[in-house]
Amino acid sequence: MTADIVPETSARFARMLGPETDDVIDEMDDQAAAEGFPTVGPEVGGWLQLLARLVDARRVFEFGSGFGYSAYWFARALPDDGEVVLTEVDQDELDQAREYMARGGFDDLASYELGDAIETIDEYDGPFDVVLIDNEKDRYREAFESVREKVAPGGVVVADNAMTAGPIDFDALSTLVEGDEPIGDVNAQTQGVYEYLEAVRGDPAFETGVIPLGEGIAVSHRTA
Repeated sequence: MTADIVPETSARFARMLGPETDDVIDEMDDQAAAEGFPTVGPEVGGWLQLLARLVDARRVFEFGSGFGYSAYWFARALPDDGEVVLTEVDQDELDQAREYMARGGFDDLASYELGDAIETIDEYDGPFDVVLIDNEKDRYREAFESVREKVAPGGVVVADNAMTAGPIDFDALSTLVEGDEPIGDVNAQTQGVYEYLEAVRGDPAFETGVIPLGEGIAVSHRTA
């Protein structure tokens, strides 16, 4: 089951208080609404931009970029010599991402990679100041393990859908996190998010918290 983790009034307040959108973001929001395409939305997008600024990010790597929504928010916080690596398995979506990034003036900051992000990360040297994990939920832990050593000290790993999403059973996830046995079968996506959260919160080099906006983002700060 899915869950509304934050009232719409609170989400709207977060959007009003957060960074201003622009015409390109507004168009991407319209596209997402028309197509039912899952993006993090402007309330979480504002947090992604803020997190990138807080760690003085220069390099960002995304596991799963869709048509560039999250990458666009990150790019707004990067310096002129920064880099955001977008990965996507769908060529059409990657082409749309390139168009949106170019229209925002960020094409020079972006690297576009078609294919499996977990294979792509092997082709890049670190360090990365921000990593976004938003690929298949049952591969979240695999994504973290593939990039862990490339996260800069002081950098952050952000995982979307840390609390809910279409296939994620929030009640089962909560029960697993509490250390109890959930009732009934746990699907692969819910189990994958749980295993990811266990990996990051059990890693002594990272400190993890959850921001309950959108569908929940887990933010893990590399402290060592």
